[in-house]
Amino acid sequence: QVQLVESGGGLVQPGGSLRLSCVASGFTIRSYVMSWYRQAPGKERELVASISSVGGSTTYTNYADSSKGRFTISRDNAKNTVYLQMNSLKPEDTAVYYCKAVRDVPWPAEYWGQGTQVTVSS
Repeated sequence: QVQLVESGGGLVQPGGSLRLSCVASGFTIRSYVMSWYRQAPGKERELVASISSVGGSTTYTNYADSSKGRFTISRDNAKNTVYLQMNSLKPEDTAVYYCKAVRDVPWPAEYWGQGTQVTVSS
């Protein structure tokens, strides 16, 4: 069973921090581009950050402009888990955060988690 399970969301005050986790099962995240997306009420789902590797040695990370300098995406291959460290949280960060896995080879595949709610409010 292929599965992505997010956790770590919750209620936090502006300026606070949260670390989201995405545990994958049924596949190895090393072979996939892993991303965090978020969707706020009334808005489209948007990319937050992504992480990938080439040749099993080089790691690439990409961030949305709204995430740069505040969020950090990382992975623990031994635990088959991707993380999103979120610092200096703002009310506009409030959204459901989703974990995504995608690859093109050896055959295309795409998986989504169920999401975890992040609410930034005083």
